[in-house]
Amino acid sequence: MNIVLASASPRRKELLEMLELKNLIVIPAKGEEIPPEHAGPGELVMALSAAKAREVAAQRSPEDLVIGADTIVWFNGRAYGKPHSRQEAIRMLEELSGNTHRVYTGVTVIVGGREDREYEESQVTFRQLSREEIERYVDTGEPMDKAGAYGAQGKGALLVEGIRGDFFNVMGLPLCRLALMLRKQGVEIL
Repeated sequence: MNIVLASASPRRKELLEMLELKNLIVIPAKGEEIPPEHAGPGELVMALSAAKAREVAAQRSPEDLVIGADTIVWFNGRAYGKPHSRQEAIRMLEELSGNTHRVYTGVTVIVGGREDREYEESQVTFRQLSREEIERYVDTGEPMDKAGAYGAQGKGALLVEGIRGDFFNVMGLPLCRLALMLRKQGVEIL
């Protein structure tokens, strides 16, 4: 059985490689992410992770185990995905500055025609940031491919005052939850 990551995220790949999973293959889903209307954050990330996993699973053997994941930052009742411009990244970080937001990651595991979808939620508190700090951080380029315009595992760690919950969820793949989901499918990774 191959374990197939249906994601282009280098962080998710690194996390799975850290676990030394055998037969790991990365096949990014290519479909457009279409969020369901009126979905809450947990429903939203589960739906998007399932769409990715289903797309890749349809191309693979039923014996392969496919993992799809999707992460958003949720603040003031709306989702913050990856910024599309420097200005959008600055705006996101200004809004998150000095506040606590939630990070949601949906995970879908498909194997043998069975699908399991779950999500993890963590809280992240940013310290108060100056406009100059935000601009310098955005100019590093790090925020441009990350939900909420920051990476807690990189220079963005300097913005974070505290994390409550699974740190790996904030990175984009809640490893403890994933291990429990894999166990349900008969795959032990520890």
